Amino acid sequence: MLDRVVTGLVAVPFLLGAAASPVDKAQVVLSFRDADIVESSGLAVVGGLVVTTNDSGDTGRVFTVDPETGRTVGVTGWGNDPTDVEALAPLGDHEVWAGDIGDNTESRDTIQVSPVPVGPGDKDVDAPVYDLAYPDGPHNAETLMSDPTTGRLYVATKGVLGGTLYAAPARLSADHVNELEPLGDVLPIATDGAFLPDGKHLVVRNYAAAAVYAFPSMEKVAQLRLPDQPQGEGIAVESDGSTVLLSSEGVHSDVLRVRLPALPDTASPSPSPSPSSTPSATPGGQPDQAVDAPPTAQEERPLWPWLLGGLIGLGCVVVLVRSLRPR
Repeated sequence: MLDRVVTGLVAVPFLLGAAASPVDKAQVVLSFRDADIVESSGLAVVGGLVVTTNDSGDTGRVFTVDPETGRTVGVTGWGNDPTDVEALAPLGDHEVWAGDIGDNTESRDTIQVSPVPVGPGDKDVDAPVYDLAYPDGPHNAETLMSDPTTGRLYVATKGVLGGTLYAAPARLSADHVNELEPLGDVLPIATDGAFLPDGKHLVVRNYAAAAVYAFPSMEKVAQLRLPDQPQGEGIAVESDGSTVLLSSEGVHSDVLRVRLPALPDTASPSPSPSPSSTPSATPGGQPDQAVDAPPTAQEERPLWPWLLGGLIGLGCVVVLVRSLRPR
């Protein structure tokens, strides 16, 4: 409990800093009708349907939802005893990667990802499991992304002072642990992320803000404040790449649509083969060359919220620590 309180206090400057940036108008796209969807942590758009999964505490299952009605049209059970499922990433038109990547205590030697079929109809599958490991020890993470041009997987950690984007091997092996490779920094308290269809940008969110990065340079090219949600965690990019969907915890919670800021012009990505639905056959290939994109006007934000927030957060931590000292 104390760890969570301290983490929340330390995060204050980042949340206040996000408040200095503009927030776009949000549209309610749907409300989950299924009472079993209690904490939408991961979100994906697959084949025109919305796919989500609950946070830790649930069995391994993925919900396919009709965006027109908000009703669940299919549930896929893929694992009875996952540790902490936190994220989804698209895998073709009929599958997602389910990310058992949460690690609040930072004590897991490995995290796991599994390809899971989704769509109308209920089913139970014995999904293959791929072990991933960080090169520098355990991290907590809630963000799993797949590059639409190569099929390669990426994990972003949930660091209080900022996270790190890690790349999985181009081809995953089921026979041994797959070591992740650090690529660059992402915003603090990252709760989810997704690639844009062009494969040259990705967006990562936390509870209050989202940032768009050029890929693979990981230069931040846009940012926006997100609308208020009870505990906004999920994000998915829609097919045209100009809008994102945002989900939150809570029974019958709303899924919101927000338009992304205009992005700098970049060169078109070179053609790449479509990702295979067979994990071991995921196409190889290296990331495209870095794109030097100038920051947008939204990136120019005042420093006072960060300084004020830092002082408030530091003061709260000091008061809390002193109050816990034995008298």
